[in-house]
This record gives sequence, C-alpha cells and structure tokens, in this order.
Amino acid sequence: MPQPFDQSSYQVRFEWGVAGLARLAPADIVVVVDVLRFSSTVTDAVASGRTVSLTDAVGWSRNGAAVAAAAGEATVLLGSLRNASAVARTVLEIQNRRQQRTSVTVIAAGELTDAGDLRFAVEDQLGAGTIIAALSDLGADHTSPEAAAACESARGLRRAMRHLLTASGSAKEIAGGVAATARMEAAGLVPTEPAAAAQVDATEVVPVLDGDEFVAFA
Repeated sequence: MPQPFDQSSYQVRFEWGVAGLARLAPADIVVVVDVLRFSSTVTDAVASGRTVSLTDAVGWSRNGAAVAAAAGEATVLLGSLRNASAVARTVLEIQNRRQQRTSVTVIAAGELTDAGDLRFAVEDQLGAGTIIAALSDLGADHTSPEAAAACESARGLRRAMRHLLTASGSAKEIAGGVAATARMEAAGLVPTEPAAAAQVDATEVVPVLDGDEFVAFA
C-alpha cells in the first residue's frame, strides 16, 4: 500500500541519504549523487579505465558508498555534475532495453556529521537537480514534487554552479584537509577537486555497479 512519503506514483523521485532511500518505494534504478567526492572521483577513475570496488569505497566514503550499498536489487548508477546528461541518457537506455516504464530514484548523499546526523550538502542538491533536469529534457518529466523542486533549483542556479560548489562548506572542509582524501589516495584514486567537480557534463562515462565493482555502463 502506498505511503505518504514513498513517491511511488511518480517515475522520477528524490530523497536524501540512506534513510531517504528507505522511505521511498523500491525503484528500478537508483542514482547515487555524492558530488564531493565519491561520485565524481569514481566517475573519473572509471573514465580512466579503472574499476572501483564498492566494498573498498565504503571504507573511504560513508555517504555515497553507503547509499549504493543499501540500494538492494536496483540498478545503481553514480551521478554527478560531471556526467549529469550522460546519466540521464543511460536511464533512458536502460528503459529502452527493458521495454517498459522504468522508475528512477535520485539520492543526494548529503554529509554525515560526527554525531551521525545527515547534513544538507548544496553540491549534492545541485548535482541531483541537474540530473533530474536532464531527465526532464529527455522526456522523463513525471517527477515527484521533491524531484521537481531539486530540478528547478538547479536550472535557476546553473550559471552560478561553479561558485556555489567551490564556496560550499564541503569544499572549504576539503581545502582544510579531510581523512577521506588520504584513504582515497591509499586506494590508488585521484580525488576529484571541487573546481573539477563543478564542471557540468565534462564526461560521458557513467559508473554502474556490477556485483561489487563500479564499471563503465556500456
């Protein structure tokens, strides 16, 4: 039976974090958006020819990787500003292959505080909204009110994207030094810096979770 907050009557849905994912009805596709820096870094790594283990990623990303790990049987894609339009095209390609209407949950990972609370992250709001806008432009516009609000906020702020991202609290935190940077580097990854993460549609690569590995969608 539908629940008030499960957004089940809409094709494109939007929520925050693992708890938000759990509130929504099961979807065919889950797009994980953790712009600084899980989604962007893994996308760039996969674009360079690497695969990235989800199990390993959980060790250095307690936000985006945790959402991906909680996605169950859904097809899991990683989305960011860098590949927003490519993610939208991938969703439509999956729908074409399935030959049936395909539900999409876009999850902004947010940031977990030391107390375990979920903090709003403007970069993930903008990343998720940009992906939802790209889906709408391709005709997947049956969006929940939550998804529509994220979409239109990203459209309205498109010209300010780089400034908003690089001036965000998350970017300032990264500039001051975070433990996750060293953990990513220890895993052989090059962390995507905020200025690069703010580049919209910089790559056509979309990581998809295949077993425990993120690989390029083909």
